[in-house]
This record gives sequence, C-alpha cells and structure tokens, in this order.
Amino acid sequence: MVARSGDRSAYFPAIEAKYGKPMKYWFTRMKVVSDRKYPEQVAFLRENFGFTREHANALVLYTRGSTTSKRYETLDDYLEQFDAGQRKTARAILKAITSKYRTAEVVMAWNQPMVKLDKQYIFGISVFKNHILMSPWSVDVIDEFRPRLADLQVNKKTIRVPIDWKVDVELLRDMVAARIAEGSD
Repeated sequence: MVARSGDRSAYFPAIEAKYGKPMKYWFTRMKVVSDRKYPEQVAFLRENFGFTREHANALVLYTRGSTTSKRYETLDDYLEQFDAGQRKTARAILKAITSKYRTAEVVMAWNQPMVKLDKQYIFGISVFKNHILMSPWSVDVIDEFRPRLADLQVNKKTIRVPIDWKVDVELLRDMVAARIAEGSD
C-alpha cells in the first residue's frame, strides 16, 4: 500500500516490483501513446501489461504532468509545485481577468485555479510541464474567438498556450466579457 502523500511517484516502487520493469521502461511505453487521451492511455496499460487501475492512473497522470494528487486550498499552494516561469504566466493570465473584473475571485475548484464571478465560473487554467490550458467555460466562446486564437492550439473546450506565452490581456478580457454575456442570457 502506497502512503497517501499525494506524490504519484510513490507508486513507482510498487509498479516496478509488480510488473517487473524499471520506470524508465514504463516512461518509454508511455511515449508510444503520448498523443492519446487519458482513458486510452489507461486502457493501454491495463490491457497490454495487466496494470491495476490505480497503478495505471498514477503512471498516466504523472507522465501527463500531474505529479501529485494533493488537494490545493489556495492559488499559492497550487502554484508552489511549478517553476518561476510557469507561475509567472499563470499569474499573468489570472491578473489580466481579475484586474478588469474587480469582483471576480480566483478560487480552487476541481483542484485547479478558476475565476468565479458571483456564482458563475467564467475562466479556468491548468498548468502542465510544457504548457498551460485555459478555458472560458464555453465552447461557443472558443468558437467565436477562434480567428484570434490562430497562433495557439485550440481544442474543443480549451486553449493551449506555451509556458512563456506573452499574455494577450485584451484577448483574455474580451473572451471573459463574452462568457459573462453568455451567462446572463
């Protein structure tokens, strides 16, 4: 049984012992499926190597950049795990929104920083090793702003920006304004 420290790497000794290969081997296997979605990666480990759900989850999430399952109470707690560049960009994204919308607050929801205005979530971010995902909580808002997002990787519900992204304050504020207007309909 792994200690519940929240550190996903705490599973590594058990994974090595149970499946007979060093972690270097498992990281190499994960590179083969790095372009697949989370459920497909878990299924890959379970179906091909007999991983338990718990071990597969720990390895997949770790290789996707989520090295801990620790629950964060504040933005500072959340950002502590990241380097200075990641923290700087994340804070700049959130500041672009909260400095315009003074009654908006940054809260932790789903263990991620979210911007909430009144009772409505209007924006969220998730920080990863090599990028930050942003979400205006609306597929329609993403579609509306798609032309202005041409230089970024746009997914169905998120926008992926590099860690060193020069934060486009005007874009973020316009997206939030559209999200707020949408929420009041």
